Amino acid sequence: MRFTVRDALAVVAGAVAPFVAALLLLPLRGSVTPTNTALVLVVVVVAVSALGNRPAGALAALSAALWFDFFHTRPYQSFHIQDRADLVTALLLLAVGLIVSQLAARGRTLGRVAATDASHLERLHGTARLASLSTSSDDVVRRVRAELAEILELRDCRFEYGTLTGRPPRLEPDGSVRVDGWVWDLELQGWPDGATELRAVAHGRYQGRFLLTPAPGAVPPSLEARLVAVDLAAQAAAALDDDRPVRA
Repeated sequence: MRFTVRDALAVVAGAVAPFVAALLLLPLRGSVTPTNTALVLVVVVVAVSALGNRPAGALAALSAALWFDFFHTRPYQSFHIQDRADLVTALLLLAVGLIVSQLAARGRTLGRVAATDASHLERLHGTARLASLSTSSDDVVRRVRAELAEILELRDCRFEYGTLTGRPPRLEPDGSVRVDGWVWDLELQGWPDGATELRAVAHGRYQGRFLLTPAPGAVPPSLEARLVAVDLAAQAAAALDDDRPVRA
């Protein structure tokens, strides 16, 4: 899994935001019960989790419990808790914060997955519509090349009609990548050197291949994205005439 700049900022927020919130609540310490203070800190944990990630949410929950203890339980400015009720509140703050942070992060992940699935589905449907309306298989192949370049983050994507020269790395129908007959660990090793072959096959008939050249430093696409790429290539193959080469 990639750890982006946004993820790093979220982790920092997870450590700092509860501390700042606990400080801002200090003037209200005498008029607001510890339980209500803990509820406010839970809101901070949820905000960090929803905007960040699971590690950030977990850190925010731990930070909230610690600074609640330090600033809002007796003896103040100490990590010792004198009152049993405050101890229970602090432990509940930690437990609830951890649970809510994971639920919020999961909801964010599911939302992102749903958006990705919808995008992939639109790509497939859009290509299928073009194939049904267009009289030229060239148009379909050009559309698939553009979709592949975007979904796989490619620097270049070209199509070769009916050729099988050389033994480049190959993107297989199951989404795996093979190099010289061996399965290549794409997630761990990144794209293999050079162009990767994606064959366009429909109804068992080979029509050509797409040669995929990733952009420098491109993150390997997810398995789902690779499977969508395979389906797009199959749509291009179905649109091709048996005899006519594609002008690409």
